Amino acid sequence: MTRIDLNADLGEGFGRWALADDDALLALVTSANVACGFHAGDPGTMRAVTRGAAAAGVRVGAHVSYRDLAGFGRRFVDVAPAELADDVLYQLGALDGFARTAGDRVRYVKPHGALYNAIVRHEAQARAVVDAVREYDPSLPVVGLPGSAVLRLAEDAGLPTVREAFADRGYLPSGELVPRGREGAVLHDPAQVAARVVGLVTTGTVRAVDGTEVAVDAGSVCVHSDTPGAVELLRAVRRALEDAGVVVRAFAAPDDAGR
Repeated sequence: MTRIDLNADLGEGFGRWALADDDALLALVTSANVACGFHAGDPGTMRAVTRGAAAAGVRVGAHVSYRDLAGFGRRFVDVAPAELADDVLYQLGALDGFARTAGDRVRYVKPHGALYNAIVRHEAQARAVVDAVREYDPSLPVVGLPGSAVLRLAEDAGLPTVREAFADRGYLPSGELVPRGREGAVLHDPAQVAARVVGLVTTGTVRAVDGTEVAVDAGSVCVHSDTPGAVELLRAVRRALEDAGVVVRAFAAPDDAGR
């Protein structure tokens, strides 16, 4: 039986400003990557989203980032590895506190934005992220791009890993994402995105921007909450997967398989 996890980035508001409809997204995803305050999010938002996720039976993940609130975490920061490890640990502990008060806890770690892209190849920063997760809780899975340095180092360190694909982002022939700002970076049509995800999940391939087929082995598929029409995209993706006989369920972790 084919199964897949659906994740989205939640809690990416700040104060009175809200980026996405978190309540609507929680009704569609099985895992929620919750902003931890460094690229978005504030204590009240973290509390509200973790409480909502616990009530909906949605797994909570720490969406850790560079310290870049003004740039929404989408600018590379040449931060020293030791400082980056401390920043990741700080964010992870903060979100876990709110998750625990909601009756759950953080179940995985997924880097955000520029940090996510950097640690595909940046060995020192990838190791810093892995070191922080291992120090906090070596049972926490790390979510990342297939073939990335961070997943390789996490596996070497004995951490569980989850390979991720993207519903609404274009792929390069290398299997990396098309950089934002370039043509084909973000996809918007719900029918196109839904069909693409069904193909990716059932065949393990996705068409790159140059027309070639790229192999993608994924345990989770992400829809970005700041993509225009994200709720409609996710609704179309989930419906298409279920119509194709794919079980939409959170990925199995060592201590909560089947959750």
